[in-house]
Amino acid sequence: MSTLFVADLHLDAARPQITALFERFLAGPEARHAEALYILGDLFEAWIGDDDDAELPARVARATRALRESGVPIYFIHGNRDFLLGEAYAQRAGFELLEDATVHTIQGRPTLLMHGDALCTDDVAYQAVRRNVRTPAWKAQVLAMPLDARRAFAARAREDSRAHTGSTQESLMDVNAEAVAAAMRQAGVERLIHGHTHRPAIHHFALDGRPAERIVLGDWYEQGSLLALDADGVDLRTLRA
Repeated sequence: MSTLFVADLHLDAARPQITALFERFLAGPEARHAEALYILGDLFEAWIGDDDDAELPARVARATRALRESGVPIYFIHGNRDFLLGEAYAQRAGFELLEDATVHTIQGRPTLLMHGDALCTDDVAYQAVRRNVRTPAWKAQVLAMPLDARRAFAARAREDSRAHTGSTQESLMDVNAEAVAAAMRQAGVERLIHGHTHRPAIHHFALDGRPAERIVLGDWYEQGSLLALDADGVDLRTLRA
């Protein structure tokens, strides 16, 4: 049995073909026979609160809940787009919420699981924003706004994010090697799986003289990206819409 990982689906009503691809994946034999499914953040393009009455969150929750009820555990780590997702939606969707930088034993090997944005320490401006919006006071203030106001706020935030991405040197938005090493040392692991950077790859390197591995998940903007780990090894591949 495989353990499956996805991240950065950025599901949005404007890209229904990607939502349909995710639904087919969840209903398919690989997912239904998996050991577990891990969603490492940015499942949605934007999350305005568990009380969102739009169709997309309900549709996704039905699909993930069906997988969970088939016997497959689903674990969720918040990303930078859906960090407001709370326990109420997690229960509807059949998720178990995990803290960022959680260690689980995957196929017999301790593995550090992260969204990945905390590792992009060279992007100083982004990290400052990240610290601010993750505070309980900021989240409470936003969630107290009416739904329409939150939708407008989320649209502005996406525009700001696109502007920041377009004006920031690409290398600054990738993970910092020292941040990766520090996180893995602190967790006591030699394998890390994360998303966020949209640069799918398997990186092999030395960590304090020992072989280590960093697996980066791809995004779902134009296609799907899936990581499967089983007794035979690592399979990082693309899913076509």
